[in-house]
Amino acid sequence: MSGNEINSYCRDIEGYLCQKNDGHLVRVVGPSFEVVSRWAAAGVPLKVAFRGIDRYFERYYGKGPRRRPVRIDFCDADVMDVFDHWRRALGLAADPESGSSPFPSEADGGGDAHTVSRKRPSLPAHLERVLVRLANTRAQGTLGAASDATIERISGELAAACASSAGLRGDARRALIDRLAVLDAEMVRVLRASLDDGTRGDLARQADQELARFRHQMSPERFSRTRDAAIDQLARERCGLPILSFG
Repeated sequence: MSGNEINSYCRDIEGYLCQKNDGHLVRVVGPSFEVVSRWAAAGVPLKVAFRGIDRYFERYYGKGPRRRPVRIDFCDADVMDVFDHWRRALGLAADPESGSSPFPSEADGGGDAHTVSRKRPSLPAHLERVLVRLANTRAQGTLGAASDATIERISGELAAACASSAGLRGDARRALIDRLAVLDAEMVRVLRASLDDGTRGDLARQADQELARFRHQMSPERFSRTRDAAIDQLARERCGLPILSFG
């Protein structure tokens, strides 16, 4: 990525941070510029970075009234974590330039001065969060009839599973985790079928932008599969649907 592209990326991040800080401008300069430049060099799409910033602010707001504007450095661990999940969801395992991720995942067992280790939520906690997200999405009324009916049925199954998940061990726990993956795939299939041509075209353009830095790593066949997965992920996010799979 050229210097001009990195500067443009940093300006976009700075503008988004200003919005999140209710108009208070906190410059992305010095050490903060180094943090954001690292995101840009690693290929973190802007929208992925925005989601990481959003997640930090959600936690920040949850602590009560804010005392001071947030610096972008504070969002580094969340951006790292969201980027890691995004890469894994699309099968992108590494930094497109260096071949290794500058953002260690939980499976890598560590981090550096810029990262904070995060404990994965338990299976019961995961199910509870999924159920809340599904309920919120249905309450918004943005899903079509077919998608809404599918979400209602899946929610019922997950609610029953949540009630007994705390005591599951061994094969029973593995069976539930496998079932979550099946339900997630079903939910995405129904959601994909509900997209009109205009919406799918818009999501495809966004997917191409997000994957531009990784495209040279992949064969045409793999890129096509990854692009479809990116479109599905963007559709999921547009509708506010969570990832049902665990692990």
